[in-house]
Amino acid sequence: MKVYITTAIFTIVLLLGAIGYKHQFWQNGSLPIDQEQHGLNEQIVINFSHVVAEDTPKGQAAIKFAELLEQKTNGRIHVIIYPNGMLYNDNNELKALQNGDVQMIAPSISKMTKAIPTWQVLDLPYLFHTDEEVEKVLNGRIGEQLLNQLNHADIKGLAFWNNGFKQMISEKNRLVRTEDFKNLKVRAMPSSVLQAQFELLDATPVTTSFDELYSEIENHGIDAQENTISNIYSKGFYKVQNHITLSNHGLLGYAVLMNEDFWNSLPQDLQEDVEEAMAEATKWNFQIAKEMNQVDLEKLKKEPNVDLTSLSVAEQKNWEKKFKPLYTSYKDEVGSVFLKEIQSELNH
Repeated sequence: MKVYITTAIFTIVLLLGAIGYKHQFWQNGSLPIDQEQHGLNEQIVINFSHVVAEDTPKGQAAIKFAELLEQKTNGRIHVIIYPNGMLYNDNNELKALQNGDVQMIAPSISKMTKAIPTWQVLDLPYLFHTDEEVEKVLNGRIGEQLLNQLNHADIKGLAFWNNGFKQMISEKNRLVRTEDFKNLKVRAMPSSVLQAQFELLDATPVTTSFDELYSEIENHGIDAQENTISNIYSKGFYKVQNHITLSNHGLLGYAVLMNEDFWNSLPQDLQEDVEEAMAEATKWNFQIAKEMNQVDLEKLKKEPNVDLTSLSVAEQKNWEKKFKPLYTSYKDEVGSVFLKEIQSELNH
């Protein structure tokens, strides 16, 4: 046995010596260089955090942007996407961006209204009636003006993305008449317009982060919410709130943001690549948002326990009339400039 062990040790020593001689470890004083990894230190990594599932318009657009940017920069920029609030939830992602803990986020427009009050205009119910109207405003001159307001917050605004129109969804009863909301606890994002929207309906707005929303519903902390079809389906909200009202009453859009210091650190040619990739991903997003919401709606129609209801013309008019004071409040508290510009743009 001793002879066997001694022979084995001697063999291992010889092998180590041969490997060391081949690579000249004692001369270089370091491990051999892997030529395939050479130059990776020059690669720029963008950590992109968002809170929704990958199989949503925002999730898919983030993936599309990452692919386009890596192609355009020949791999000089690598985008790592963290969906479903893996890094930060929608309550702390903005702070993480400003601190430089993450390079990109795509919060809902509503979440940004505290920092940028003029953006509340985009939360006004029935401001838009078609996806084409949304695209015309957000991807045009007005959208650019709104993004430029981020400059004083040390944030680079890259684009607006669309998730489609919001619907009402509840646990116990259909929400068709405005009176149906009375005394309900309704999840609302921290936007003054959205909080007031539910107060006008005699409901109690409840602020809950997106990642906690499902458990809040299960624990009966929330009776109803507003959300897009793609979010309702991808997050399985219909399993705990099966009454869905197709109201198309409001926009759920996102602002795609980058840490300004990080943006300024990029060479001009890479900044141009980012903007080009973002423009292409944004155009693609608006198309995929329409398609995904329609596909997910068809899936929901096949769910035996889902109760889908559409508003009649008269019922929608009643909703619009109920929400009219929000327009006056916005003009009095924030100003009428952007509201007038949007309405003028949509009337042409």
